[in-house]
Amino acid sequence: MSSTRHPLKDQVAIAGAATTGFVAKNSGRSQTSLAAEAAIAVIDKCGLTRDDIDGLCGSWPSAAVLQSTLGIPQVTWFGNPVIPLVDHIATAAAAVHAGLCEVVLVYHAAYRAAWNSGGALKDPFRRIATPGLTDPQPGPETMAAAVGYTGWASRYIHEHGVGREDFGRVAVNARSNAQRNPAAAMRDPLTMDDYLSAPMIREPLCLYDMDPAVDGADAFIVTTAERARDLALPPVLINAAVLGAVRQNQEDQTEGLHHHGQHVVIDTLKAKGDFWIDDIDVYFPYDGFTPITLNWIDNAGWCKPGEAGAFLREHWDEDAQRVLIDGRIPVNPHGGSLGEGATQGSGHIREAVHQLQGAAGERQVPDARRALITAGGFFFNAQGLLLHRP
Repeated sequence: MSSTRHPLKDQVAIAGAATTGFVAKNSGRSQTSLAAEAAIAVIDKCGLTRDDIDGLCGSWPSAAVLQSTLGIPQVTWFGNPVIPLVDHIATAAAAVHAGLCEVVLVYHAAYRAAWNSGGALKDPFRRIATPGLTDPQPGPETMAAAVGYTGWASRYIHEHGVGREDFGRVAVNARSNAQRNPAAAMRDPLTMDDYLSAPMIREPLCLYDMDPAVDGADAFIVTTAERARDLALPPVLINAAVLGAVRQNQEDQTEGLHHHGQHVVIDTLKAKGDFWIDDIDVYFPYDGFTPITLNWIDNAGWCKPGEAGAFLREHWDEDAQRVLIDGRIPVNPHGGSLGEGATQGSGHIREAVHQLQGAAGERQVPDARRALITAGGFFFNAQGLLLHRP
């Protein structure tokens, strides 16, 4: 069951967000240096100092390492949740609301590591920097890891009778939006013909169906709504946050496209939040793999199951080669994971914060007040976030 109890609603805010930008190559830097750069930037943007930080929350590097790097005198809480980054925002918000700390630095350094990049695998320094590399890796006959999405992509095509062009429209939209984002790694134009002629990685997914590994980092300040109002930037309130999974939450055990973690997220966000898709100004469906995006669009209620591709065509801006729902709501205006790079959701959240603060530059949606982020896939990492400007 999904509880409607929600004492955290609008009591915690994201006060600011910053990024180093991302590159789909070896940056010549460590994860710690990238995370530190983004952290220093967001602390400064919010008008804070390192002495104000009493909580740390991130995946890589560890909280202990980043605290030492930044010289933060002391913290009263820290956490290292697993990706995607809605987990980190939700965990930090819960810690703030519980009184374990007041100002949390949330950070994430995406990195071209030996588990997600062939080039990094050949680099001895990157091999050392990849935890668990010596553990048994998924073999060719398992659905674990990325292979799972190829299987479920095939299932989506089979059940709904659609073609690869539906996946391709997700990829083209991402690349078109990334061209307007100076922080994005993949900014070259992409056409549908480019997509359909791209190398096939594993049927039915090609090179452009999968987000590229990148180097770069994002950072956020999470604090009480009251404290955020006194800081330098407009606060972005956390209306609802959900992490959802069902019993059959492994790639080869998932019951079907009709029942997985995304459904838990959607049902719970609608039960806990104060607004839904009819009221939002910008939408951020996860796009680590293109079929994830189609599933989120289906399940969020923009259309019936299997009609996401038709929905994208209906709302396609031919001149801009991107999606504008009802002519006004962009989908991943920063380029998403496919265009900006594999940020594991931090880029989606950062762009949402910047949109709601009016700080998105030429990508800015006029008077953006509400954002929906549906992050992660549909096995063990489906997540959702409702953000709004008070």
